[in-house]
Amino acid sequence: MALLTEMRVRGAKPAEKPYKLFDERGLFMLVTPAGGRLWRFRYWIGGVEKLLTLGTYPDVSLKRAREKRDDARRAISDGIDPGAKRRAESDAKTNTFLAVADEWLLTKKASLTESTWARDRQQIHKWVVPYLGSKPIGSIEAPDLLEVLKRIEAKGVIDTAHRTREVCGRIFRYAIATGRAKHDIAADLVGALAPRTTTHHAAITDPVKVGALLRAIDAYDGQATTGAALKLAPYVFVRPGELRAAEWSEMVLDGDEPLWRIPAERMKMREAHIVPLAQQSVDILKALVPITGRQQYVFPAIGGGGRPMSENTLNGAIRRLGYSGEEMTSHGFRSMASTLLNERGVHPDLIELQLAHVERNSVRAAYNRAQRLTERRVMMQNWADYLDNLKAAPNPPAVPRRNDE
Repeated sequence: MALLTEMRVRGAKPAEKPYKLFDERGLFMLVTPAGGRLWRFRYWIGGVEKLLTLGTYPDVSLKRAREKRDDARRAISDGIDPGAKRRAESDAKTNTFLAVADEWLLTKKASLTESTWARDRQQIHKWVVPYLGSKPIGSIEAPDLLEVLKRIEAKGVIDTAHRTREVCGRIFRYAIATGRAKHDIAADLVGALAPRTTTHHAAITDPVKVGALLRAIDAYDGQATTGAALKLAPYVFVRPGELRAAEWSEMVLDGDEPLWRIPAERMKMREAHIVPLAQQSVDILKALVPITGRQQYVFPAIGGGGRPMSENTLNGAIRRLGYSGEEMTSHGFRSMASTLLNERGVHPDLIELQLAHVERNSVRAAYNRAQRLTERRVMMQNWADYLDNLKAAPNPPAVPRRNDE
């Protein structure tokens, strides 16, 4: 049988059916009807015939294909199955901590908020990947991960160390589910780190001080859109990210039941959320229509560019009002509402629903969202009226609880 030549290989033309051009010692070229010229090596292990792909012509020349065949034959003479070796090497690349972590992040792209997803990715790539990224995830032991977490702890960012352990736990559980690890080693490290120092978003909850804050907000002399966002925040008490990215298309300002419908992709829990708008909220938004009503965002970035307000804008405005980060934050409006509404005797379910906290019982959650919107609308209007009373009186009397809340 004549050996292949470069001229014969180069001149191989496609036919109606695939055909083979044989060289020697198991090497041949498969020519496909589509014109592909594929190098293959046939060999036997334990009496079983196997095929190894060596590449595509002309990327792999005849000379290089023969070299690859000879490498494979040497492996066989040493008792190594070249196909199994290649699969093992390929698996090793897809089984590293980095590969599994990135795969897990990809699966979570749609279910996590953009900020949460970015935070999880940043923590993994900054703190863990430099030390464990190239290791097969199934080979990583608890002391390996603990060493990484202790490095974070040594930086004084204890909460970051705990959050990183938690994210690693999710990655290891994903690796278990996909057959690439046997055990969640992150779970073994519970209690191995310095305890968290529980922190809460700074918030003003004393009624007298709330009134003073609201008066300060009314006197804000900065950008009109920033002032409007500050005024709206205590009335709607949504998360700061949900507020600053509000879009006009989400608002229904006319009619008897004005509301703001926040789509699921912008909610932390990835479920659409309805905010019944009190008349005060409607007035703030309608006053803003001539300013930003023709744009996508209710509160666009000061520099334009089709972006929403920066995440630092509201906190910066609160600092400008004279409140430190230990006194009040943009997130603190949620704590303010939660505390004062509970103190006024509003049903906790209504408060939790309006805060868009996760409802563990999915059936009950669906029922609540469907059946309690009217009650939440009453609550939101009464809350707005209560805030106005606080703002109007320098030393307001205690406001009695309302039976209809």
